[in-house]
Amino acid sequence: MSKNAVINLDGKDIELPIIEGTEGEKAIDIRKLRAESGYITIDSGFGNTGSCESTITFIDGAKGILRYRGFTIEELTEKCSFEKVIYLLMYDKLPTDDELSSFNEDLKKYSTIDNDLFKSLFSSMPKDAHPMSILSAALSVLSTHESENLNPLDPAQVDIAAKKLMAKIPLIAAASYKYSKGEEFNVSDSGLNYTANFLHLMFSNGSDKYDLKPAVETVMNKLFVLHADHEQNCSTSAVRFVGSSQANLFASVVAGVNALSGPSHGGANQKVLEQLQSICDDGGDASKFIAKAKDKADPFRLMGFGHRVYKNFDPRAKLIKQSCDEVLNVLGLNDPLLNVAKELSQTALNDKYFSDRKLYPNVDFYSGIIYKAIGFPVEMFTVLFAIGRLPGWITQWKEMHAVDNRIGRPRQIYSGENERSL
Repeated sequence: MSKNAVINLDGKDIELPIIEGTEGEKAIDIRKLRAESGYITIDSGFGNTGSCESTITFIDGAKGILRYRGFTIEELTEKCSFEKVIYLLMYDKLPTDDELSSFNEDLKKYSTIDNDLFKSLFSSMPKDAHPMSILSAALSVLSTHESENLNPLDPAQVDIAAKKLMAKIPLIAAASYKYSKGEEFNVSDSGLNYTANFLHLMFSNGSDKYDLKPAVETVMNKLFVLHADHEQNCSTSAVRFVGSSQANLFASVVAGVNALSGPSHGGANQKVLEQLQSICDDGGDASKFIAKAKDKADPFRLMGFGHRVYKNFDPRAKLIKQSCDEVLNVLGLNDPLLNVAKELSQTALNDKYFSDRKLYPNVDFYSGIIYKAIGFPVEMFTVLFAIGRLPGWITQWKEMHAVDNRIGRPRQIYSGENERSL
C-alpha cells in the first residue's frame, strides 16, 4: 500500500503521509497541507480529525471494544481496583504490590483539606449551587494553595499535583453534598480503599458510619474504572487543549470539569434520570414513551440509548447491566422510577426497532439507575463521572506534554462581511 495520499488542488498534486496505528487505524497526515497548498480542512466537531497519536486508550466503536494500555475493560473491571487502574493509566504499567501500596499511601496522605479553607470556600456559595460548579470553583481555589506544584515542565511537581488531585476530588465532591444538606463534612478514613472512603465521605453522618454493602462498593469501583478514560472526548480534548498553553495541571483539569458539566457530555446520566422522573410523573407508562420514540413525527427521544462512538452495544453498558440488576436486588428497592427504567431497558433490548438502529441502553442509562439506587442525588451524577474520569485527564495531559508541546490553534474559514467603511 502507498505510504502517501495524493490530493490534487488547483492542478497541483500534494502528497500527504499516511499514518497507521497499531490496531490498523489509518489517518492522512495533513500537517503540511496549508503550507504546501494554502488550503485547510473543515471538520465541525472534529468527528473525522485526529488531534494526536496516543498510547493510552483504544476504542473500536463498530466492534464494541474498549481497552486501557492494551488491557480490555472486561478484564480490568473484573480483576482491578480503581487505584490499580489509575496507576496503570498514569505510569503505563501495572503496579507491583509494593508500588500499589506506596501509591495508595500517597493518596491517603494527601486526602485532607484544611478545615478553615473548606468552610471559607463553601460559605461563599449558595446552598443550591450545582455540585459541578462547586467542584470547578473549589479546584481553582485549591490550586492557589499549591504554588510549589504548578510547574507543568517539572515531572516531580506534576506527579505530586496528580496525586493531590486524585486524593482531594472525593473530599470536595462529598463536601459539596454535605454542604447542600447542612451537614458537617466527614474526614477520610485511612482504613478504607478509595471507593469505600468516598462512600463514607458521602453518606456517613457523624458517628453513624455508612453501612457499606460489598455489592455497592463493587459496582462503584466498576463505574469508576469504566469511566477512567475514553480517548479524545470533549472534556479530555479540553484538558489537552488548555494544557497545550503550558497551563498547570489544576487549571487544565478545571477546564475538563467545565466541559464535562454540559448535558451533551457528562450531564447525560442526569438527563436520563430526569426523563425517567417525567415518565413517572406522567403515569409511568413506559410503552407510551417507547411509541413516542418510534414515531418519526414526534421529536421525543429516549435519553441513554445509543452512543456517538459505539455503533453496536456500548461495552461499558454490557458490563454494568448485570451489576445494576445485582445492586437493585441487594438494596431491595421498590422505586417506581427504577421500575420504569427496567421496563424501558427490557423493551428496548427486545424491540426490533431499537436493535435495527443499534439503540441499546448505554452506560449513562445504567449508571444513572445505579447512582439513584445507592442514594446519590441526581445533581451529583456528573461529579461522580468527573471522579472516575480524572485519571484519564491527568494521563492525557501528561502524554500531551511528553509527546507534543505545540499550542493548540485551530484554523477557520471566514464567512463574514468583506471590508466595509463606516
